[in-house]
Amino acid sequence: MTKAKRKRLIYNLVTFGLVIVAFIILENMISAKAISRSLKGQLVPICAWIIMAVSLNLVIGFSGELSLGHAGFMSIGAYTGAVVSGWLLSAFDMQDPLLRLVLAILAGGILAGIFGVLIGIPVLRLRGDYLAIVTLAFGEIIRNLVNVLYIGTANGKLHFAFLNKEKLPAGVTMLVDGAKGAVKIKPISTFEVGFVLILITLIVVLNLVNSRAGRAIQATRDNRIAAESMGVSVTKYKMMAFVTAAVLAGMAGALYGLNSSTVVPTQFTFNQSINVLVFVVLGGLGNVLGSIISATFLTILPEVLREFADYRMLVYAVVLILVMIFTNNPTTRAFVNRLASPAKKLVRKNRGETAGGGDVK
Repeated sequence: MTKAKRKRLIYNLVTFGLVIVAFIILENMISAKAISRSLKGQLVPICAWIIMAVSLNLVIGFSGELSLGHAGFMSIGAYTGAVVSGWLLSAFDMQDPLLRLVLAILAGGILAGIFGVLIGIPVLRLRGDYLAIVTLAFGEIIRNLVNVLYIGTANGKLHFAFLNKEKLPAGVTMLVDGAKGAVKIKPISTFEVGFVLILITLIVVLNLVNSRAGRAIQATRDNRIAAESMGVSVTKYKMMAFVTAAVLAGMAGALYGLNSSTVVPTQFTFNQSINVLVFVVLGGLGNVLGSIISATFLTILPEVLREFADYRMLVYAVVLILVMIFTNNPTTRAFVNRLASPAKKLVRKNRGETAGGGDVK
């Protein structure tokens, strides 16, 4: 095993290990009732935001494209999940919440992936900031379309209407009521399902990144001209990363939407896309573990600071600035490397490596 492969293996094991350990600790705290009610209510949203951050990192960190409409894919998943869950319960009397949740998550991911293909086909052939502009417009278009979208179920069938709610038949049970959003949702999302979805996301993203396709994706990011000269289809691999991220965002949206009784369009504004972008930037571009940590930390932080209502957003902004300075400043990185160097030397010694990196014979 080469040094690079060993490094990737250790990174993947640490990433999965930390997620699993965190899940075990939280499950024990829940069973022992040692966790506050507010934090317990944040567990499913934290899972959703972790998936959103990791999936967006695939586009920005590994593919090198700036997407500003990730919340649009999340909203598609949230509304699709709410409609599918309500329809299955109404039309087929499917009382099993886990089965409804799984089917809703799959439906949300598939529909978000379809929209990802429709957007990616024309845009990913262009260069520059076109993707950022189009995805930003896409997110706003989706939000405004949902404001005039009405979906109801009657006699086991789904009925759709735009602009005019009166077009729906009499006696219909509303599932999406325009600006009121998705209504009458029976919350069925669980922390356990969110944890499994995080693992699936990590498996998909890390395997893709470390595969031949993943190396092609990163090659197009580093030097598009050189990648094209070597026969790499830039559009194909950028599309692969973009659609994969869209599918994962749709699945996260379904998980997030089915965690509450109502989902409204204002939950998926441009600001939410920026929040996810902040998770990715603070965690480090191309750093999956960093995205997980930053998404968790920055989701919990506003709730922890809620007691300081007058100053919490000020403290939140200061923390963001400090974290940005710490993670992106060469001086702090060098300081951290100096602190970690004794441990690295000990690891090399235990592996039987010489100071030059060769094996002791």
